[in-house]
Amino acid sequence: MHRRYLSSSSSILSHFNSLNKLQSSPSHHLGHSRTLTTADTTPDHSYADIPKPPKSKSERKPYPTPMKILVQRAKQEKEARKAQPCKLLEDPPDNGLLVPELVSVAHQVYQARESILLGLSKLFNVIPVLRCRHCFEVHIGQIGHEIRTCSGPKSGLRNATHVWRKGRVHDVIYFPKCFHLYDRVGKPRVIHNESRSFKQLPAIVELCIQAGLNLENYPTKRRTRPVYSIEGRIVDFEDTQVDSSLDLSLNSDMQPKGDLGICDLNTREVSSMVLDSWFEMISGAKKMMERYKVHTCGYCPEVQVGPKGHKVRMCKASKHQSRNGMHAWQEATVFDLVGPNYVWHVADVAAGGPLCNDLKRFYGKAPAVVEMCVQAGARVPDEYRSMMRLDVVPPCRDELDLVT
Repeated sequence: MHRRYLSSSSSILSHFNSLNKLQSSPSHHLGHSRTLTTADTTPDHSYADIPKPPKSKSERKPYPTPMKILVQRAKQEKEARKAQPCKLLEDPPDNGLLVPELVSVAHQVYQARESILLGLSKLFNVIPVLRCRHCFEVHIGQIGHEIRTCSGPKSGLRNATHVWRKGRVHDVIYFPKCFHLYDRVGKPRVIHNESRSFKQLPAIVELCIQAGLNLENYPTKRRTRPVYSIEGRIVDFEDTQVDSSLDLSLNSDMQPKGDLGICDLNTREVSSMVLDSWFEMISGAKKMMERYKVHTCGYCPEVQVGPKGHKVRMCKASKHQSRNGMHAWQEATVFDLVGPNYVWHVADVAAGGPLCNDLKRFYGKAPAVVEMCVQAGARVPDEYRSMMRLDVVPPCRDELDLVT
């Protein structure tokens, strides 16, 4: 063999031998001062970064469940229907029955929502809320920030600067509405011509109703026997009855926390009460969404609680012409039911100056409810400490050139 190839092959063998030595001993010394150590790849679940807006309006929301798993699940359901065309559905809530352990959770979530709205109405008189006149940006504080993120009409003429006005309670937290279903199993879908005959209510309230909450203005059908599935179609052989084994009425002893004397509480106590209700509502909604299906449009904020999304042609988002105004339904998350409305965190309220646009990479964010409660005196929750960037000290405006 040629001498040049022998030298190249020997160099390759020596290179592989050195790699094997490194793999067998991760702490092998490289020189006199550097050592090769294995890094800890365990994720920190307490870390939460600032939510990033979509790159473009035509970008679809990410799927909570990967598409590959959804396709496999659909194939398994199709094979099960072929193997057994007619079967009695056993698992609630797909069979029309309630999940007993989630009835109390539905009541707690409904009462927590009422407590949040009641507490925010009192904090609104103490903590100022500002909203942009041209977009949905909200700021908590006396003076609006100077961060140029406005995307409203003619924002280019203003260099994307916000024009602030006084906000309302519903600017702090947003509950999107959906259609109320009287029979979520027998008639799970609203067609376009029936949209005027169905009531609308906040989606999180509709989720509580389907999970076991009874409200007088929104009647719903309760079953005592499970339904049948014949070739994928739901068939019900019983009349409308009420399951008397479960107490679905709103208990008078479980009133919203604010009704127990919110006028006697100071601002700090009210803010702590609202913050506790916020986490109670979010955690309870997540538990119910594990069993009760909730759908959202992949391109717009529309939400529908039920086994299927509605067929009302009202989508005006990207590519709606190709869908004839129909929504592109997909699995929803808890923040599709509760709009957190992230705002910039003001670390030093007493300073009084507005947030600078050049220093925005040093600022953190938080849901408007959390920011409002923190400014009112509540303790900063551990879940949002990293998102609010409390460990970052922003420089002064004249020190910006000195920061790398």
